[in-house]
Amino acid sequence: MPRKLSQRAHEIPPSPIRKLLPFDLQARERGINVYHLNIGQPDIPTPQEFVDALRGKLPPVLGYGPSQGLQEYREALSEYYGRYDIPFGPDEIIATHGGSEAIYFAFMAIADPGDEIIVFEPFYTNYIGFSIYAGIKLVPYATKAETGFHLPPREEIEALVTDRTRGILICSPNNPTGAVLTRKELEMVADIAIEHDLYVVSDEVYREFAYDGEVPTSIMAIERVRDRAIVVDSISKRYSACGARIGSFATKNREIYDAVLRFAQARLCPSTAEQLGAVAAYHLPNSYFEEMQAEYQARRDAIYEGLMEIPGVVCQRPKGAFYIMAKLPIDDGDRFAKWLLTDFDHEGETVMVAPGAGFYATPGMGRDEIRLAYVLESSKCRRAMEVLGHAVHRYRKDVMGA
Repeated sequence: MPRKLSQRAHEIPPSPIRKLLPFDLQARERGINVYHLNIGQPDIPTPQEFVDALRGKLPPVLGYGPSQGLQEYREALSEYYGRYDIPFGPDEIIATHGGSEAIYFAFMAIADPGDEIIVFEPFYTNYIGFSIYAGIKLVPYATKAETGFHLPPREEIEALVTDRTRGILICSPNNPTGAVLTRKELEMVADIAIEHDLYVVSDEVYREFAYDGEVPTSIMAIERVRDRAIVVDSISKRYSACGARIGSFATKNREIYDAVLRFAQARLCPSTAEQLGAVAAYHLPNSYFEEMQAEYQARRDAIYEGLMEIPGVVCQRPKGAFYIMAKLPIDDGDRFAKWLLTDFDHEGETVMVAPGAGFYATPGMGRDEIRLAYVLESSKCRRAMEVLGHAVHRYRKDVMGA
């Protein structure tokens, strides 16, 4: 018999989203129209400028690039940050394989195996995988749907700090909740980090996705915490280029930067081709984002208003990203999500959702919640909510016996 697998191989959980794909395929093979609100894959076309750059700017030999990324990519990103008064120079940025690698690099740089990082749940489910890779422990604080998933008072966060705590991880605008942290909340996080000698890892992938006049605040707007802040970013959602896998790690802390550069050297280099596409995308005018914001706000409203028509649903209208985390009058989100694909349809249609429990580290949390990604046009979002309403009613009657 072969030797047993590693502990991390046993601990890493399956994706709460991708594990449902076989049931989605079976539903479609039965002729069911599935509204895919389960994954943050925008349907807006990738900018033509990105595609044209791939066609026209590739060198005759696609060789290794610099480990920190192409100079033109880091300059373009620095210029982009300048539009938001985020003070990163090209030599404070490292190109990464998506935002995922940037988060993993951050964990590896600031914490040793067994160390802890505070995170606010529900959170992006892959944080768990990255923490297992790095051998660290995520220490969660559960935020509530009833309060729009905003942060708790300072003393409740500080109660989680131990002698193994190395950082605080925040995400704003937030996946999966759509919450946008206020400047006051970021000031509080900065003060805690300074008081307890911690780092702040700020996931700012959804910066442009903000609605109702909301303007997200970057952690870099808090000057006193800049020397202990790390910003992770990505083109995936910003430019509807999830498959390009280009992100970034940025910090003004030279010691952290140098350590992460060595990590980057160990994996050789990020993709040269997609960086060239990203350069073209980062040169797009702000009008690109204005049109996108208007489209997603309409989708947000269609989903939220449809949810409010379903008896027993609890959620607030999110201010950012393109997700809604909703509490439903159901017993088990995993069972409900599978049932939607295996046992339910309304007029030949159903909805694919992401079960809420997968976005929590605390066992038992989020069982009555689902995450919806409003990545379909408004009319489809509206119809999907009509179908979901019928599904909740039938599930409670046929499965729960309520």
